[in-house]
Amino acid sequence: MALARRVAAVVPLVGAVTTAAALTGAAFFTVAHAGCDEVGSFVRTSTGLEFTGGCVNGRDLPAAPTAEADNINRFGAATAP
Repeated sequence: MALARRVAAVVPLVGAVTTAAALTGAAFFTVAHAGCDEVGSFVRTSTGLEFTGGCVNGRDLPAAPTAEADNINRFGAATAP
């Protein structure tokens, strides 16, 4: 009876560790086969930091939303219309 309780207590732990190991392996596999050989780097310029290189092109990303200047309060949040 005591052995059955010990086994029943360990089974969820073994299942959780197995699941975590499988998800970690899947994450490493995904990153390793992402198809990007150049990781890119941050370079300090006169205007601040700039990310150069890498697989993502800035033109491929959507533009940031802009807000009307009258619609912004001094804390940076939008005001009610």
